[in-house]
Amino acid sequence: MGPGQIAPAPVDPLERLVSALSGRRLLLLLDNCEHLLDAAARLADRVLAGCPGVRILATSREPLGITGETLWPVEPLEPPPLPAGPEEALSFPAVQLFAARAAAVSPGFDVTGANVASVVRICRALDGMPLAIELAAARLRALTAGQVAARLDDRFRLLGAGSRTALPRHRTLRAVVEWSWDLLDDAERTLWIRLAVFPGGATAGSAEAVCAGPGLERAEIPDVLAALVDKSLLTVAGAGPRPRYRMLDTIRAYGLERLAESGGEDAARRAHAEHFARLADDAEPHLTRADQLVWLRRLSAEHDNTSAALRWAISAGDAPLAIRFCAALGWYWFLDGQLGEGADSLADVLALPGVPADRTTARALALGAMIALDGRHAGERAASWLVRVREICSRLDRAELHPVLRLTLEIARLYEAGWDSASAMAVDALLDDPDPWVRGLGHFIRGQIAHNLGRADEIEDDLDRALAAFRESGDRWGLSFALAARAEVLARRGDHRGSVAGYAEALRLNAELGGGTAGILHIRMKLANELDLAGERGRAEAMLHAALREPGGFSGPEEEAGLHYQLGELARRSGDTAEAVRRLTRAERLTEDLPGPSQFRAMVLCSRAQLDLAMGALDDATARLDEALRGAVRAHDHPIVAYVLAGQAERARVLGDPERAAELLGTADALRGTRDLSLPDVLAIETAVRASLDEERFDAVYARARTSTRARTRARALATVLAEFRLAGEGGGEGR
Repeated sequence: MGPGQIAPAPVDPLERLVSALSGRRLLLLLDNCEHLLDAAARLADRVLAGCPGVRILATSREPLGITGETLWPVEPLEPPPLPAGPEEALSFPAVQLFAARAAAVSPGFDVTGANVASVVRICRALDGMPLAIELAAARLRALTAGQVAARLDDRFRLLGAGSRTALPRHRTLRAVVEWSWDLLDDAERTLWIRLAVFPGGATAGSAEAVCAGPGLERAEIPDVLAALVDKSLLTVAGAGPRPRYRMLDTIRAYGLERLAESGGEDAARRAHAEHFARLADDAEPHLTRADQLVWLRRLSAEHDNTSAALRWAISAGDAPLAIRFCAALGWYWFLDGQLGEGADSLADVLALPGVPADRTTARALALGAMIALDGRHAGERAASWLVRVREICSRLDRAELHPVLRLTLEIARLYEAGWDSASAMAVDALLDDPDPWVRGLGHFIRGQIAHNLGRADEIEDDLDRALAAFRESGDRWGLSFALAARAEVLARRGDHRGSVAGYAEALRLNAELGGGTAGILHIRMKLANELDLAGERGRAEAMLHAALREPGGFSGPEEEAGLHYQLGELARRSGDTAEAVRRLTRAERLTEDLPGPSQFRAMVLCSRAQLDLAMGALDDATARLDEALRGAVRAHDHPIVAYVLAGQAERARVLGDPERAAELLGTADALRGTRDLSLPDVLAIETAVRASLDEERFDAVYARARTSTRARTRARALATVLAEFRLAGEGGGEGR
């Protein structure tokens, strides 16, 4: 430039870019905009305004925030569900990436039946994050998939060595997360670490209640939540009035580390526990009322949070707070089928020092005993809890007791009184209770006692009153089981279509509750039986097979055995002996180790014994029938005793003693209180026995046995049955 010349004004680089692109059609890629968000937004806005043929694809952890921007969230790679086999797992992109990267560092690696559970756990624990999955797969140079999965609790240490050629923020899992941390202001960091105490995500209301405190005002939280969503640190799930803010597990794990470093972990966890204890307290009165579904959905949505809060209270040794959770959540656990979790949680709380002997503890013990008695935890644990309930309540005014306590006190008396003919008096106090739910249960229990004792003429009035009371309270659980009990009455009469309708309605109500309540498979079995008797065997079999395939469809061996038993019964009726033997043998094995006397095992053994008799295996049949009779009598379940006696009658007929068979059938119907038209095998036995005797002789022997059995007390009748089979001293007598 010569002397006197004026230097041209510097050209703005952005304007030069716009000038160069203004006449072109192209896609401009802007990568990793989040660390220069304002500058990237200005560039994009200017280019789009001056270059009509240009489109911009920008990658960023938060939106640029300019006019015309369309957001396209890049979701993590989808991991497979639990459990998944190798073929299913490899159909999901997260596992495909893991397998490809693992094979690159460990030639010959493949997803197999031996390692698929660990591979799926890795991909799920790492939230399907591609970089995290690649880092985890790289560890297979020295570790197995199982060892990697076991070390994921310390994921930042485990996944701390990535590619040397990658940018520093992409070399380790910690560096990836810290890159996001460094871009936040103080309020955003504070909310992140406090939200990390929510394992199940948080609603806006829960976040405000738990996370407000020093450094973060409650009024700020909605805006800060939105900012963390914009920065891809939170996701929003669910529509409606309570959307849920969730963190990926990796983001949450980093937040917990920072929370511990801040010294605020105890305060945050206590605020979290207190908040969810209040929610449980608020929900509890509604769980037996018409709005129970609303509150059950809320508790289900917060299951991970309430469980974590209870575990924290136990670990902190806060017995009053922990027992408060058990009292408020006990009926939810029952309705949701969480019998094991509920009973075990209560046992852990009761082991703490300082458990108060107050109404709250009594309610927790009462609900725990009900859960234990309905699950596989019955015995000394439930009995001891009932004793403690009575001790605490003895110092309190009964009129002021919680409905659950009024109910439990009478149930405890019932178990003390036993199941003789006077036992129904133990529940009479419930029949005039001011709470319709308690009244409904009182009538239902009394009806079940009448059923178990063969007093068929007393059942229906109590069931009708139970139905009316449950409809008044709005409780679907009680209504479901009262309907199922009434369907059983209809089935005995031979009204199979009416019975099918009743069982179907009971299942529908259970489905509204989530289908997790104890006893649901029993209703399915009964419905399948009635469908078959109504001429719909195909529908019955399809329902049972679907239940067997249902993931987590049964919580223990007795429920699985029930499905095999009913399928075996259908096969036995259709003449498929091989299938019947296979199914009933499976049911027999599944019930071998059930605790206490099992009415259901007695049924299985009796059905299997009838197959033995048909195949000529008399010794096997005798052994099974004797065991079945002992179990049925110990359980004091008269209909089951009657069913086994019908099996003994078939044995007597096969041995050439039809008169003894007629006598046993009369005894059976006396104990049951009526003939049962829902048991086609028993009806077939009666037909065969009648064919072996003339009608007049059968009727005389049958009537004499029935009259004689009715004349005895129920306990004496059971003792007599055992004595006749030389089984006395093995569970009979005048006891319960």
